[in-house]
Amino acid sequence: MNTTKKLFSLNKDYTRRKFIFNVGKVAAASALLSAPFVGRAANFFEVKEDVTVGQIIDKFISQIAGAPFPKTVDTLKSGNLDIKVTGIVTTMFATIDVIKRAIALNANFIIAHEPTFYNHADETDWLANDDVYQYKAKLLKDNNIAVWRNHDYIHSLKPDGVGMGVLTQLSWAAYYRPDLGNVLVLPPTNLAALIEYLKNKLSINKVRYIGNPAQNCQKVLFLPGAAGGKRHITEAGKVKPDVLIVGEIQEWETAEYVRDAQAKGDNLSLIVLGHIASEEPGSEFMAGWLKQHFAAIKSVHIPANNSLSFM
Repeated sequence: MNTTKKLFSLNKDYTRRKFIFNVGKVAAASALLSAPFVGRAANFFEVKEDVTVGQIIDKFISQIAGAPFPKTVDTLKSGNLDIKVTGIVTTMFATIDVIKRAIALNANFIIAHEPTFYNHADETDWLANDDVYQYKAKLLKDNNIAVWRNHDYIHSLKPDGVGMGVLTQLSWAAYYRPDLGNVLVLPPTNLAALIEYLKNKLSINKVRYIGNPAQNCQKVLFLPGAAGGKRHITEAGKVKPDVLIVGEIQEWETAEYVRDAQAKGDNLSLIVLGHIASEEPGSEFMAGWLKQHFAAIKSVHIPANNSLSFM
């Protein structure tokens, strides 16, 4: 009896019942995110009521179990809680380009998912004499822009806000198996087709991978962002997926494990999307949340895009 085929077959009735909550969340976010961008900044960010940076942060945090956290990187990187918001930009990184685009839109609140000043805790003492840091910090201060990192809190939403943003982008919400952890059970496809699908949906130029392009890929362990080698390897060892899809890796960890797993005879492939590409849709999810809860304050997602190019 072919138990593998039975185990990984997709039961549509079960899927519809099991994931109705997740799909509903995705549908709501998708509807909000599909609204066209309005070209005239002055009209787009016409403020209809007074809302402060602190009120928006407090509202989001209020929806997180156990929050506020006693220790978190989700702090203000510039500005203060009392700034009255003229408009909001969500993004993966508050890059200088994103900051300038926010200024052009008359938006003075940037919600970024990752650090602003080049290290996890946004410590700046070591950058005090660095002219790139000084330029960026002055740009924010001169334009009275608040930057808040929303990393720990959005990942603590149930379901994870970044994860739901990515599943929306990939049209994969119906395949998510919360009872199996970070596992997706996809319709049967091969590794080459899966890679092309990911590149198309996430606007990725090229990806790195390990595996046979013809290999069947149905059971997927999906760990976007920077989950770390130990987590990649531990979960792959438990779940036994056909393919491990990750954001970023340290090349001497996960990639070497997958290489050895294949040499052992395991059917395990690896796809490395890149950190930004794998989590940017989470910032789109955040823009959707803002439109639901603060409709009077206009918000828009501006992609940070990949800092690296391919030759």
